[in-house]
Amino acid sequence: MVNRDKREQLQEDKKYLNQFGYAQELLRDMGGFSNFAISFSIISILTGAVSLYGHGLLYGGPGMMGFGWPLVALFVLLVAASMAELASAIPTAGALYHWAAILANKRWGWYTAWINLIGQIGIVAGIDYSFALFADPLLAGAFGYTSTDTTVLIVFGVTLLLHGILNHVGIRLVARLNDFSAWYHIAVVAILVVSLAFFTKNGLQPLEYLFQVGQTFSDKPYAVAFLIGLLQAQWTFTGYDASAHTIEETVNPRVRAPWGIYSSVAFSFIFGFIMLSFVTLSIEDAAAAANSDNAFIFVISQALGGTFGAIVLWLVTFAMFFCGLSSVTSFSRMMYAFSRDKGMPWSRHWAEISRKYRTPAKAIWLVVILSFALAFVDYILKRVNPDTSYTTLAFLTGVSVVGLYVAYGIPLFLKLRAEAQGRFLPKHLGPWNLGSWSKPINVISIIWIVFISLMMIIPPNQNAGYALAAMMLLLVIMDLAYYKDHFEGPEAALNTSLEEIMQKESQYAGEDHARTL
Repeated sequence: MVNRDKREQLQEDKKYLNQFGYAQELLRDMGGFSNFAISFSIISILTGAVSLYGHGLLYGGPGMMGFGWPLVALFVLLVAASMAELASAIPTAGALYHWAAILANKRWGWYTAWINLIGQIGIVAGIDYSFALFADPLLAGAFGYTSTDTTVLIVFGVTLLLHGILNHVGIRLVARLNDFSAWYHIAVVAILVVSLAFFTKNGLQPLEYLFQVGQTFSDKPYAVAFLIGLLQAQWTFTGYDASAHTIEETVNPRVRAPWGIYSSVAFSFIFGFIMLSFVTLSIEDAAAAANSDNAFIFVISQALGGTFGAIVLWLVTFAMFFCGLSSVTSFSRMMYAFSRDKGMPWSRHWAEISRKYRTPAKAIWLVVILSFALAFVDYILKRVNPDTSYTTLAFLTGVSVVGLYVAYGIPLFLKLRAEAQGRFLPKHLGPWNLGSWSKPINVISIIWIVFISLMMIIPPNQNAGYALAAMMLLLVIMDLAYYKDHFEGPEAALNTSLEEIMQKESQYAGEDHARTL
C-alpha cells in the first residue's frame, strides 16, 4: 500500500514537472526530512554562528548574541516564508531563476541565476574555508606542524575534493549523510550546551551578560559596529534555498520543499540561540576572546580546557564538513538547472547527467573548481598585500550574503509587481501559501534584503563590495555581448505561462477523474 501510494505521488510529481516543460531526469527519492535536512545542514549553526563568532563578539560584544541573533532570525523567517510560497507555486530545480523568469521575463531570470551563482560560490567557499580554519589548527596540534594560511588553503582544497567525490557518487548517499548531519548538528549542540552548563571551569556569567549592549572591541561607534556584527547571524541564515534546488528530487515537493525552507530557518534560530547563549555566558575575558585568532576556540578552550575541550571542538568541526557537503549539492543542482536552459558558457557539459549515478557530475566538479578559485585569488591578493586588515572568511561570507540575498529578493519583487499587474493571482499559489499575509510579508522581506546587503559591504568589508561590483560588470558585458540575443530562457518560461500551467493542471485533473469513472 505504501509503495503504491508513493508510486502514485511520484507520477503526480512527474506530471506537474512536465507542465513546466521539463522531463524527470534526476532521481526523485528525497523525503520531507531529507529536504529539510539539506537546508538545515547548509545553514549549519555550527558553521556560520561558530566561525564568525569572533566577528560578532568583536563588533557587537555579548549583546550581539542576545539581540543580534534574534533580530536577524525574525526577518529571515519572513524571507524564508516568502520564498517557500514561491517554491510551492513553481516547483522546479531552477528555483529563484525560474521564479523570476516566469514572473517577468528571461532576462530577469538570467540575471537572477548569475547573481545566485555568485552567492553560491561564496557560500561553498566560505563553509569549507571555515572547516579548514578549525581543522587545520587542530591537525597542527596533533601532528606537530605550524598552521599557516598556506596549510589552511591545502586543507580547504582537500575538503572540496572530498565533497566533490561524495556528491558525484549519488543523491541517495548524500541524502542519507544529510539526514545524519541534521541529527548530528542537534546532538553536538546538546553536548556543547550541557558541557558548558555543567563543566565550565569558572562558572557561567549572569544571564543579563548575554544582553549587555554598548561594548565593542572595534574602533567603530557602537551603533555602526553592531550593524557590522550582524554578518555573523546573517551569513548563518543562508543557503536554505537548497530545499528548492533539490525540489525535483523530492517526493511531494509542493508541500515538503516549502516546509523544508521555512522549518530549517526556524529550528536553526532556536538551537542556535541556545548554543550561543551558553557559549557567551561561559566567557571569562571578552576582550581577550575578541582579539584572539579564533574566538570560539579561545572561549571553549578556556571554559573546558585540555582534552575535553579539544574533543568538543572536533565535534563542531565535523559538523562544518557536513555543511559543506550539502552546499555543494545545492550549488550543483542550481548550476545544472541553469545549464539545462543554456544560460552558461559550455552549458551542455554542466547539464550532463551521469548515466551511472544520475547526478550532474560535471556541474559538481565545476562547483569545486570555482569555489577553490575564489579563495585562491584572495590568498594571492593577501600575499601581494600582507598588511590588509580584512579576513578571508569575512570576504567570502560578505560575497555570499549579498549575492544570495539579492537573488532571493528579485523574485519576491517580481511577484509583487506581477500581482499589481494582475498577472499573479491567488489561484496561482501552491498548497503552501501565506494567504492574506503574503503581500505585507513580501514587502518587509525586500526592505530587509536591501538594508542587510548594504550593511555587508561597508568598511571594513568593502572588498566584498568591490568584488561584487566587478562580477556585476562582467555580467552586464556578457549579457550585452551575447546572452541578450542568444539566451532563449528557461523552458518553464518559454513554453508555459502561469495561466497555461493552471489550464494544464485542470486538464490533467479532469483526465484523472475520467479514468476513475
